[in-house]
Amino acid sequence: MTTAGTRLPEGRYGRSADERADRKLVIVGSVLAAALLVLVGWFAYHYVAGNRISVEIYTFDTSATSVKVHLRGDKDAGVEGYCTVRSQSEDGAEVGRADFRFDAATTDIDEVVTLRTTARGATAELLGCHAG
Repeated sequence: MTTAGTRLPEGRYGRSADERADRKLVIVGSVLAAALLVLVGWFAYHYVAGNRISVEIYTFDTSATSVKVHLRGDKDAGVEGYCTVRSQSEDGAEVGRADFRFDAATTDIDEVVTLRTTARGATAELLGCHAG
């Protein structure tokens, strides 16, 4: 004797609920994957093609109340930006911090700026440059 299978005949009763649910999950997953791909592409584009400011400290000279910092670098034309510079004393305490702005007309940056300090600074550190 053979036992009859418990499977329903193919195509006789339509799709099962599991197949419909699986199809909905595939559609939702595809839409979310496409949205994630668009988002990653947007961030990548703005990272690569965004406004660029590249500046470094060339030299610095300290005195009792200030630090003269020579900044060199370049930036994209038409972009206004600023760089943040700080100075620390011998014991590591911050004695001065300031933002120095660059106008949109310049592309090559070669400036000596003066950072006022509350005590003698031992260092000059460029914390970062930003467009805006």
